[in-house]
Amino acid sequence: MARFPEAEARILNKQVCMKCGCLNAPKAVRCRRCRSKELRVKAKEGRGV
Repeated sequence: MARFPEAEARILNKQVCMKCGCLNAPKAVRCRRCRSKELRVKAKEGRGV
């Protein structure tokens, strides 16, 4: 995806809320928008269309 590792880490090193879809910090425990605890790590690979 990105051309250099720093950009790659900045794009993919996040968590996504399963309720509202908001991006959160990698160390977050709750969503910053809806305060849900349902977080997952952002996918590093596509779903394969």
